[in-house]
Amino acid sequence: MGKRIKKLKKIRIHREGTDTLLYGGICLVVIALILWYAFETKIPFWIFMVVFGTIYAIVTNFYRCPIRYFPSEDTDNIVVAPADGRIVVIEEVEENEYFHDRRLMISIFMSLWNVHANWFPVDGQVKLVSHHNGNYHKAWLPKASEENEHADIMITTPDGVDILCRQIAGAVARRIVTYAKEGEDCYIDEHLGFIKLGSRVDVYLPVGSEVCVKMGQSTTGDQTIIAKLR
Repeated sequence: MGKRIKKLKKIRIHREGTDTLLYGGICLVVIALILWYAFETKIPFWIFMVVFGTIYAIVTNFYRCPIRYFPSEDTDNIVVAPADGRIVVIEEVEENEYFHDRRLMISIFMSLWNVHANWFPVDGQVKLVSHHNGNYHKAWLPKASEENEHADIMITTPDGVDILCRQIAGAVARRIVTYAKEGEDCYIDEHLGFIKLGSRVDVYLPVGSEVCVKMGQSTTGDQTIIAKLR
């Protein structure tokens, strides 16, 4: 596959949030100015600024886009966390849509406070990208993996191992953005996609892969090693 490509991302706010934050900021300033000059008392202005300023800060935090690089050049057989969050599932499951055999599934749940950019979990080539409509169950429920709206990204590693990464919408998060394109090379450190608000990402690995995380553990996308392939 050759040396991994590192793409420098100079922005700190994810591109999915630039329009939202720009127009929201303009509205915030306009309304604040109106309240400041329209009333003799400044109480309405300060109430507005405290409430909506806090909301704006939360939204800004949600769209943050940290610059990250995996700390080692040796990524052979390494599977990194595709998302920030915490581990909610580590189990063997029957995967009957693509593999038709048992797979090791590791799931990461993202809360409102996590970075919501998703990273490629392995180096390789994108074999398949598929979007599926569905329900909006709470993302941490077992049935969410198959019944909720989701996007599937199949990646073939340099050693010929197929890895499935699934972006899952939740009860609140109802927009999945996938940047992966079929046939393109992909690398750890590159963004796979983005899920708005809170949701979940599943990774399906061959049975026998070495699990490097435990239930409830916090993960950092593109940094935490979740498994090692045999």
